[in-house]
Amino acid sequence: MSSSPPDQTALMQEILNSIKSLQLNQSQLASNVDAITGRVNVLAGMKEVRDVASTDSATISNPSEPLASSDESTSKDDAFKDADVPKSPTISAAKPEETPIPSYPQKASTGTSRIILTTYPGQSGINPLPMEWGHSDPQIRGPVVVSRATETARRRNAIGAHGGSYSIYYALAVASKEIKADHKPDFTNTEPAANIGPFPQWADKKKIVSMDPLGHLAPWLFKDTIEKENVDIRPTIAITRAHMKLPELETSVREGRLVPDGKICLNEAGELAVTKFAVEPVWYLPGVAERFGISEGVLRRALFEHTGGSYPELITRGDIKLFMPPIGGLTVYCFGDPAKMSDENVRLALRIHDECNGSDVFGSDICTCRPYLIYGIEEAVKEAQKGGSGVPECVHYLCNSRRQLLTVVFLVVIYFRKEGRALGEVTKYLVYNARKRGLDRASEYFKRTENIAGVKDMRFQALMPDILHWLGIKKIDRMLSMSNMKHDAIVGQGIPIHERVELPESWIPADSRVEIDAKITAGYFTTGHRMTEEELAAVKGRSWDDIDH
Repeated sequence: MSSSPPDQTALMQEILNSIKSLQLNQSQLASNVDAITGRVNVLAGMKEVRDVASTDSATISNPSEPLASSDESTSKDDAFKDADVPKSPTISAAKPEETPIPSYPQKASTGTSRIILTTYPGQSGINPLPMEWGHSDPQIRGPVVVSRATETARRRNAIGAHGGSYSIYYALAVASKEIKADHKPDFTNTEPAANIGPFPQWADKKKIVSMDPLGHLAPWLFKDTIEKENVDIRPTIAITRAHMKLPELETSVREGRLVPDGKICLNEAGELAVTKFAVEPVWYLPGVAERFGISEGVLRRALFEHTGGSYPELITRGDIKLFMPPIGGLTVYCFGDPAKMSDENVRLALRIHDECNGSDVFGSDICTCRPYLIYGIEEAVKEAQKGGSGVPECVHYLCNSRRQLLTVVFLVVIYFRKEGRALGEVTKYLVYNARKRGLDRASEYFKRTENIAGVKDMRFQALMPDILHWLGIKKIDRMLSMSNMKHDAIVGQGIPIHERVELPESWIPADSRVEIDAKITAGYFTTGHRMTEEELAAVKGRSWDDIDH
């Protein structure tokens, strides 16, 4: 009798188990190889390599050398040379084609020999200038230093770049060799055209968190640091004098609403004498975070991630507390003596205005922006011309049931670069399209914006009062704004507002009724009627079909 065949099922199962074991081992081996490869790539990325994008035959420093000049080998930076800290990762750029472009002359390179992606606290050669934000002594507080120039990069105590949104154009100028990267500004005769401060608010790190209180004096306060240490220090505020001429003001003079006085309203053309302050943003990150009720870490991460990772030092340099964001700043227009702004015996009229290019410059009638701006300027000028014919030295008005004498000397308009409620002009025009292609009702005004942008407003007025603190303003007699957000932000910073002035009906363009009625219903100040939802739904704007193009 022949023997029975072997158990084929058991044999096949054994073979299958062996195959699975081999697959598992292969997977583990592949994972180990990938991990090793990843470590090698990281180490390779950390090495400093020759920048072949530069056409110069620049000598490349040893990767282990600090970010310092050769004549500073005995400086206190030497203490960090042997420290076990990560070096700045660098990358190699692709080599450009050698073919010359005949229509453009070749220019000398202004680039450096390496690309530094980020830095770290305590890194060899990194020695930021001290920054004690809010200190009353400028020399102890220190300058804002953000430049990445050769001699300055290691002394930086701020993240970002000068120029706000224009910093990108500076980069283009360097890349196209229109400017030398090591250009040093000559600040001769650029001193402020008017004196301002100092005020106690300048030394309060909670009152000013979005601008440098010393920004208008930086090159002169820190002249020794610039000259002796070769550090690039630049102003973030400039003050000048000018004349302002607007066609509506000439009409105001012609119709008798404004009277030329030779001091503020200069002539029959309605020209106004004005002192102007241009301000770039400088953010003290702990203070900005506190204003918004968030942690500094959350703020830093959001700024890093939602600017495309443009500022890695927001993550790697927790020791640096200042950030110069790539956004627009503000301009102050002061009609009168700026030195009087901190005097509480002086009567102050104020207009806070957020940029609206379409209306402010080109006269679009879909909103009330330009009308309110012009009205604010006109009312502010008239504030200095009350009390009879000519230009009085002072004006009487009733306050707290008793008569006080307040000197009327100046008025202020502050213009913020926050186009389209800081959503931008593209988003604003998309909203216009949605409104005009549908039923442009006041009841749906904010909904149109939220559907596209996800939010109705991103102007974040919490930072706006900083400029008032910097100007030394302690109270506002006439606030030429209906915005509840601006009012609440100012009052929330301890600056009382005695009177709120709304835009008269005669100044409101027909097609802007949708905007103004929607805002009044949402909380804007008014002494008149506040519409119900039913009434608001009946307010309609002009459709495109109403216009012959």
